Amino acid sequence: MAETLKTQLLDKQMKEVFDWSDDSTPVRNAMWNHVMDSNGHNTVKTIAEAKKWESMSDADLKKTAEDMLK
Repeated sequence: MAETLKTQLLDKQMKEVFDWSDDSTPVRNAMWNHVMDSNGHNTVKTIAEAKKWESMSDADLKKTAEDMLK
């Protein structure tokens, strides 16, 4: 049985997901960078936050990313 990629949205470019963005950075990287900047570059805290993204539905992930990055 083929495994479905649950994190495809994370790997798309910002401009592919959001009409308000012209950034070619992957959503995952943009979110990671934002969290790192907001928590004083604490990698352990950022990893804990990023693990949550992988279990989110596309709709929840898109909403989380938009709230975070817009």
